[in-house]
Amino acid sequence: MSKLGWSLLALLTMFFVNEARAVGIRDEAPDFTLKSLDGVNLRLEEYRGKVVLLNFWASWCGPCRQEMPLLDRLHNRYEDTGFTVLGVNVEGDSKPAQEIVDKTKVTFPILIDEGQKVSELYDLEAMPSTIVIDRDGVIRYIHLGYKPGDESKYVEVVKKLIRE
Repeated sequence: MSKLGWSLLALLTMFFVNEARAVGIRDEAPDFTLKSLDGVNLRLEEYRGKVVLLNFWASWCGPCRQEMPLLDRLHNRYEDTGFTVLGVNVEGDSKPAQEIVDKTKVTFPILIDEGQKVSELYDLEAMPSTIVIDRDGVIRYIHLGYKPGDESKYVEVVKKLIRE
């Protein structure tokens, strides 16, 4: 095979490997364990039986900071119904994450993705990225980015999944 042929084969292989790796609706949510800002290791699998909203964010992301208080209200409103929000900071450094939490006063767990292994596992394409997982650990909703009003869709999805 020519050099060009091998190059094309390599590119196609990379494309299909990356496509196969991306998470999608109806996929089982990949399990992970991350340390929280409180210093406790939290594992996604331990939340099986609850509806989980995973929110991947960064301190440098304006829409992420704007969304956090809204996610906290959602967390507090539905926590007693078997729902939780888990914030996954993608920077790998707890200091900027802690500064944002101190400013926004969010109460849901914030996890630090040191080495961006979980970000890679979920094949993030945008900041913030929000993934809602049902009680069986299946991804039911994915939302990339944030603009005011997006949280109404989160409420709709969460309420539906809580009733299931």
